[in-house]
Amino acid sequence: MRSGWWFAAGALCGAAVIGTPKLAAHLHGAVHGMRGAGSSGKEARVHTEEEFSFVVNGTMSEVAPLFGAEKERVWAPGWNPQFVHPLPAADEQGMVFTVKHEHLRASWVNTVFDPQNGRFQYVYMIPEALVTVISIQLTPQGNRTRVDVTYERTALSVEADAHVRHMAEGDRRSGPEWEQQINGYLAKVKR
Repeated sequence: MRSGWWFAAGALCGAAVIGTPKLAAHLHGAVHGMRGAGSSGKEARVHTEEEFSFVVNGTMSEVAPLFGAEKERVWAPGWNPQFVHPLPAADEQGMVFTVKHEHLRASWVNTVFDPQNGRFQYVYMIPEALVTVISIQLTPQGNRTRVDVTYERTALSVEADAHVRHMAEGDRRSGPEWEQQINGYLAKVKR
């Protein structure tokens, strides 16, 4: 009788050991199948990528400095970055500053600052709302310069999804405004 009980107990334990990985894999798949692909159980947030290009009436050496956060003040109305690093404010690789966006404040970091090769990149985050990556590439075209801009935005919350979509619509239409503002500034300084 005892040997039968030990046999049953052993068989039950053996089945548990053998079956547990299969059961765990089944449960893992079932749980993730219900929640989507991510392991966190959250739905994917909105991510947008928008590009625009324009040409400005200046050489790359004249135009490139205008894509520093400090120098952008001369052509972009309302642009008012508050520098954290460096102080005093200067356009350089790794600059950190904040910018007010309506009632929120975004923290910006320059990740690429290469005026000589016409490459710039900024990343900014509004906590609990969104992250934006702005990449800019300048290409000389004789006495003019082609400017290619890419905005990548990712919502950080369900509440920010619609806002990111709305911002992407504005990004798509920004080229003519940037072109007009930069060319207007260059026309004034070249007089």
